Amino acid sequence: MKKPYDYLIVGSGLFGATFAYMAHKYGKRCLVIERRKQLGGNVACQSIEGIDVHLYGPHIFHTSNKEVWNMVSSIVPMNHFVLCTIANYHGQIYNLPFNMNTFYQMWGVTTPKEAHAKLEEQQKNMVNNLHPLNLEEQAIKLVGMDIYEKLIKGYTEKQWGRLCNELPAFIIQRLPVRFTYDNNYFNDIYQGIPEGGYNRLINGLLENIECKTECNYLNNRVYWNSLANKIVFTGAIDEFFDYKLGRLEYRSLKFEHEIKKTKNWQGNAIINYTANDIPFTRIVEHKHFQINNPEVLLKPITIITKEYPIKCNHSEPYYPVNDSRNNYLYKEYSSLTKNYNGVIFGGRLATYQYMNMDEVIYEALKLFRKDIGGL
Repeated sequence: MKKPYDYLIVGSGLFGATFAYMAHKYGKRCLVIERRKQLGGNVACQSIEGIDVHLYGPHIFHTSNKEVWNMVSSIVPMNHFVLCTIANYHGQIYNLPFNMNTFYQMWGVTTPKEAHAKLEEQQKNMVNNLHPLNLEEQAIKLVGMDIYEKLIKGYTEKQWGRLCNELPAFIIQRLPVRFTYDNNYFNDIYQGIPEGGYNRLINGLLENIECKTECNYLNNRVYWNSLANKIVFTGAIDEFFDYKLGRLEYRSLKFEHEIKKTKNWQGNAIINYTANDIPFTRIVEHKHFQINNPEVLLKPITIITKEYPIKCNHSEPYYPVNDSRNNYLYKEYSSLTKNYNGVIFGGRLATYQYMNMDEVIYEALKLFRKDIGGL
């Protein structure tokens, strides 16, 4: 008997929505199911008092992949928001990423030559300068002891729930360090946020595609499997296999949203709080993302969100802990997928890796093309 769908897509985040969009575009019958009450996964927004609130942390779209940018911007207009993060250390303000503004604020240096000299002075006593053994050594090698102590150590230990000298060096290897007065956080060619929020992007990707919310695939997988020729699974890979080899470790977040009766609370979209004695890692003020909407910017209220890193027990998994133990366990789970020819595993949770939004979208494009034999 012919099944009603070609693809059952489990999860409506960027991977699932992009895969469904491509499949629908090429005439495939799709059903998308989502465990949460709303579509969109972690990019879901909620309009509160006309302000688009990023419910699961701030999402700034950035990419140098022209194909991905063209696809996204063909579905929803993108504004030109550029992320310039600020760090607050006990009331002292520093620019991020680390650049000449940061070096001036930290040391009073004004030229790249002075900044290089100061960094070399701070790095010369490192024992493992050539081969850092952990995140602490890697950070000091990149930016010196002062910046490490004030702007990296406390934030990172809050984020990961571990001491920096217990974390692997690779976590911070791609830390941007610039010797120019450039506060643009990303180096990508294209940057912005969907006008009207990410819900417009998700709804555009899923237009004319059947979607069901509050449906847990794993609670009744025999039924769901009976509906489609293939399953696209974007959930946690260890959960798919009922944790038979053990649980993969994640860090999670708790969000506290607050309405403030002022037009402008902190003057910036994101401020990181880097001291260890401050329990949250950052405050997000959402209206600053809507740079093309003066009506929102002039509202006499604003909405902020404080982010508290927490251990992932029964909360949503956000950041994979890619240490040697967890990476080995993921490889063991990944090897089990070879016995599931009718299931496509994709997205952050199913591949146990942190990916930027453009990487998630591109991966979905590639896997769809691979599944139908290339385009």
